[in-house]
Amino acid sequence: MENLPLYISFIFGIITLITLLLFYRVIKEADLKTAKPNTHIIFPALIVWLIIQAFLALNDVYSTHLNSLPPRIVLLGILPPVFVIILLFNTKKGKLFMDSLPLLSITYINIIRFFVEIVLYCLFLHKAIPELMTFEGINFDIIAGITAPFIAYYGISKSKISINLVLCWNIISLTLLINIVIIAFLSAPSPLQKLGFDQPNIAILYFPFNWLPTFVVPVIAFGHLVSIRQLIKKKINYSSTIVKQ
Repeated sequence: MENLPLYISFIFGIITLITLLLFYRVIKEADLKTAKPNTHIIFPALIVWLIIQAFLALNDVYSTHLNSLPPRIVLLGILPPVFVIILLFNTKKGKLFMDSLPLLSITYINIIRFFVEIVLYCLFLHKAIPELMTFEGINFDIIAGITAPFIAYYGISKSKISINLVLCWNIISLTLLINIVIIAFLSAPSPLQKLGFDQPNIAILYFPFNWLPTFVVPVIAFGHLVSIRQLIKKKINYSSTIVKQ
């Protein structure tokens, strides 16, 4: 994008790389024996996905033909990860895989959200997104990033916070994520735009920021869904144990 300092793009590229490595660590630490060998497949697949998204953005696939429905970034960048997540939740192997993922490492990934919000604020200052997409607007996602290490350490590692509170944190944090996703979608230039007309959300249409909705957000959302699933199962198992006693 024109008039955007290179360091902002560089920082976000690093954030995406860290997200990839943290997610790779989550999969590698899975308890399921069949999951660990699959890291050799999943990790290259994620790299290929990032390369494809970079290619599409660098060739202006997302930043042109803005009147198309559905928007190209939704069709080519967002729906595929959503489809994969739905598939995992609706297959036996997918459920076993998700239940084997380490809750602690999944929770720590959310720290990345703090740095994402800093980048979003920089993008606002350089007129690449509207103010309402930042913590000075109606985006409170930074709260999840700030509280994540405390929930991970005291709630999961040390078990000093109840399962109910950790579950509530995941639900609230997922809600915060959905909130900014909706704001970003309605602020992006398309026939469906309802917000941010003074300064549309153009950043996500360009490299490397298109990695945010096509990779970083799906990883965070998937982590919350897995965490909520695991925590609910723990509550049910705990309740069953109490009843039997």
